[in-house]
Amino acid sequence: MLSFLDAFSGYHQIPMSSDDEEKTAFITPHSLYCYKVMPFGLKNAGATYQKLMTKIFKPLIGRSVEVYIDDIVVKSKTREQHILHLQEVFLSLTKVWHEAKSF
Repeated sequence: MLSFLDAFSGYHQIPMSSDDEEKTAFITPHSLYCYKVMPFGLKNAGATYQKLMTKIFKPLIGRSVEVYIDDIVVKSKTREQHILHLQEVFLSLTKVWHEAKSF
């Protein structure tokens, strides 16, 4: 069994270092703004996101999960295993989300 998950919105939840926020500044007719989270078009955004996903799923990669940037594949041989594997993935994501909120 395979489940395919798309974690694209995670791109926009990785906090920028406060020292680097000013480097993403842009001007509009109304004000000067800068990103507080990693923008998608940033040069190393893909590599940074891949590194984070690899870190989050390290114990599961190769066993029940494969990750490529924002795509997650959960794989299992039986339906019962698949439910357990999906629970592991969602628990990992929930844990990271709660840690990020306390940042």
